[in-house]
Amino acid sequence: MPNITPSLATTFLDLPLTNPLMNASGVWCSVASQLEALLESESGAMVTKSCTLEPRDGNPEPRYRVLDGNKPWGSINSMGLPNEGFPYYLRYTERHDYETKPLFISISGLTLDDNLAMVDSLKDAVTPAILEVNLSCPNVPGKAQLGYDFDAMDTLLAEVTSGYGQRQLGVKLPPYFDIAHFDEAAAILNRYPSVAFVTCINSIGNALAIDINSESVIIKPKDGFGGLGGDYVLPTALANVNAFFRRCPEKAVIGCGGVKSGQEAFLHLLAGATLVQMGTALYEEGPGIFARVKAELLSIMAQKGYENLSDFQGKLKTL
Repeated sequence: MPNITPSLATTFLDLPLTNPLMNASGVWCSVASQLEALLESESGAMVTKSCTLEPRDGNPEPRYRVLDGNKPWGSINSMGLPNEGFPYYLRYTERHDYETKPLFISISGLTLDDNLAMVDSLKDAVTPAILEVNLSCPNVPGKAQLGYDFDAMDTLLAEVTSGYGQRQLGVKLPPYFDIAHFDEAAAILNRYPSVAFVTCINSIGNALAIDINSESVIIKPKDGFGGLGGDYVLPTALANVNAFFRRCPEKAVIGCGGVKSGQEAFLHLLAGATLVQMGTALYEEGPGIFARVKAELLSIMAQKGYENLSDFQGKLKTL
């Protein structure tokens, strides 16, 4: 096989990126110092913490734990959307260095009116930041995931796309587990051309981890119920990425879930993702993970003889 020098360069919404890797919203992106670390890292893009209109402390501690027994490996969390409030992240979007890499701003209003207020402010700011609307936080007590209420999701998208002046935006989705739900969610998304991308998936909500020695749950909020991440969610994430890649051909898909090396990043891209996010592994390893995963992904591409991401992206084979 001839020597191959692969390239990770790609585009997203016509924006050039040096590579397809980025953080998952909620990890290493809550305050300006963390966002600056992402800017200086080798990620191709970055996203802010999903924010509410006003600052939130989130749920009581302990609310995040690594599940570090024998394989598989992952995490459970019930963070409860701790964040600095929308104005804080809006101010950051106004000073971000967009020549270095694109920035997404993720919002997760506690009400429809809160979401519309943030959308209106972002529209007026005329910032280059890419809007993501989070429909899928499973860890706010008393707040259902909009992504599981299809009528409410449809209503929100109608209001938000209109309020944003038909500018391009995206949504972060919860994991779906039924083919009928893939079909119904995709049908709603396809009604809105300005919804240009979908992020799949948020954590698998309401898992329960128990410590055998103490005979206790290991996180405090919601009697120990929390969102599952890491190795445990990879097959579910890949299924959702591929399902929406197939059903929403005019939209880009951002893959998230179970990525800790170049191998999982490759699988997400093969399943149809344009960009790939890291959460649990980034939380544990820090922004240096991007350089490692980049090198591993390049090595896999070289071994397979792929020069560009387009050589294999979305080309998953079936039997």
